[in-house]
Amino acid sequence: MKIALIGYGKMGKAIEAIALEKRHEIVLKIDLDNASDLNAENIAKADVAIEFTGPHSAFGNVMKCLELGIPLVCGSTGWLAQWDAVKASCEKNNGTLIYASNFSIGVNLFFELNTRLAKLMSGYPSYNVSMEEIHHTQKKDAPSGTAITLAEQVLDNIPGKKKWVNHPSSNPGELEIISERIDPAPGTHKVKYHSAVDDIEIIHTAHNRTGFAGGAVLAAEFAINKKGIFGMKEVLGL
Repeated sequence: MKIALIGYGKMGKAIEAIALEKRHEIVLKIDLDNASDLNAENIAKADVAIEFTGPHSAFGNVMKCLELGIPLVCGSTGWLAQWDAVKASCEKNNGTLIYASNFSIGVNLFFELNTRLAKLMSGYPSYNVSMEEIHHTQKKDAPSGTAITLAEQVLDNIPGKKKWVNHPSSNPGELEIISERIDPAPGTHKVKYHSAVDDIEIIHTAHNRTGFAGGAVLAAEFAINKKGIFGMKEVLGL
């Protein structure tokens, strides 16, 4: 498989290492210094593109890849306000997009656990649910895309919670998410149910970027010969 890497920071380099281990080939690397190289001629050399940049550049990169007809795996967060435009472009161009707020296999299993726990807790209003997330200081968006996914799962299943907020809150209708940025933390997410008599917590802690990178390469392998929009549920068969 020939891969175009869009974003060649720490995640891009981690993805490259795993891709090469699996005997894939990196045929294009796009970073800030050579953004203009993301064009039809260069992208035609690749079977699939993997995009990990930031919230300010991700939308443009996604749209360009869809227009150029390259299957795309995108792990950038903080741009989903423009999701409808991306969905429309994917349909118009008969494209392929694998999007996830987190490509780690462990995190995606954690998502399933979080949903199941929220359904179990929905009948026990004496427990108040809150969340915490910790990332490295280079993380641009807060809360993280992973935290937002976890929060939306909680909101879908806990009747008393109406919206999430990214600050301490005593409002019973608000799901509190506390975001911290501490180096060198690659990512910790905690969902806590608190009552007067006990607490229930689930925690996922990433030790490094390998899990995210491995999942992104797995998603790229899945994307070949597919059409449409998919997530890690489909990639992992959950």
